[in-house]
Amino acid sequence: MAEKVVIIGSGPAGWTAAIYAARAELEPLVYEGAVTAENQANGTLPLGQLNLTTEIENYPGFPEGETFDLLRSALPVEMQPYWVQDQQPQPNKGINGPELMQLMKQQALNFGTRVVTDDIVKVDLKRKPFLLRSREGSTVEAMTVIVATGARANYLGLPSEHAYKNRGVSACAVCDGALPRFRGKPLAVVGGGDSAIEEATYLTKYASLVHLVHRRDTLRASKIMQERALKNSKIKPRWNKVVDEVLGSDKNGVTGVRLVDTVNGLKEDLEVSGLFLGIGHTPNTAFLDGQIELTEKAYIKLTAPFRTYTSVPGVFAAGDVADDNYRQAVTAAGSGCMAALDAERWLAEHHH
Repeated sequence: MAEKVVIIGSGPAGWTAAIYAARAELEPLVYEGAVTAENQANGTLPLGQLNLTTEIENYPGFPEGETFDLLRSALPVEMQPYWVQDQQPQPNKGINGPELMQLMKQQALNFGTRVVTDDIVKVDLKRKPFLLRSREGSTVEAMTVIVATGARANYLGLPSEHAYKNRGVSACAVCDGALPRFRGKPLAVVGGGDSAIEEATYLTKYASLVHLVHRRDTLRASKIMQERALKNSKIKPRWNKVVDEVLGSDKNGVTGVRLVDTVNGLKEDLEVSGLFLGIGHTPNTAFLDGQIELTEKAYIKLTAPFRTYTSVPGVFAAGDVADDNYRQAVTAAGSGCMAALDAERWLAEHHH
């Protein structure tokens, strides 16, 4: 018997979709991804990109601070939990990525969501019900599908870069730029396109200086963005340079980067407290094998404003797999809610 809804992916979009679908009694089945060396290398393990993030300061509802003091100051006395009223502090300082993702998963499980720790590697969306095949060879039929497989950040591939991920190496300035480790410190951004310029410009709000590292002597970004960056006194271009190694220590995280000149091969050590990658993202859409219409950047193309509809009726997309603009946990979660509601209404219309 075909599943009412199958959700592929287990980031904020996937778990939010599961929570809403489960509460609507659609009995969702989530393929959260496989635990493989390939997925680990790509950053596509279960629980998504957020599971690889340490500090989280911008997800609503989880402010930094002791839960006891926060609830006591934010809530009227009659609304405070008993342990606050009884003056029993409960230690909790904000929340980190793995904690948030585990809580989302548990919330989905509490409503009856079923989970398979495997990847969907092949789909047949031309037949009804849809047919999905997993990495381990099992198949499942689905009346509706929500694709929430996300997009992975592109990295340089250096061992030292991997060693300092979330300890000074980041691929999201909006996510991490305001963290204390970066405030008032010199930082480096790699790239020459629009993404890199956006990252560098955003970081000038917090950094003392932003070194823009580019392998050529001209930028690929749009003219207006180039002009904006090159006129910014806090952005210093480092032309004809590539990052050869990320420098740091176990105690302090990133302390610098080693640059190599692409013209003369000379090396230079640059003192920075953070390295931000602005070389784009790769949406996890290859497994769809061209059966859903994609954008020029290979993101799933949404076919109706303010809806999660794709080019295949009954297939919906949520989160970063369909978003090359915002790429935030909160926007992904919101679109997961939308996808579940869209799937529920589509089922009601087509399958009573």
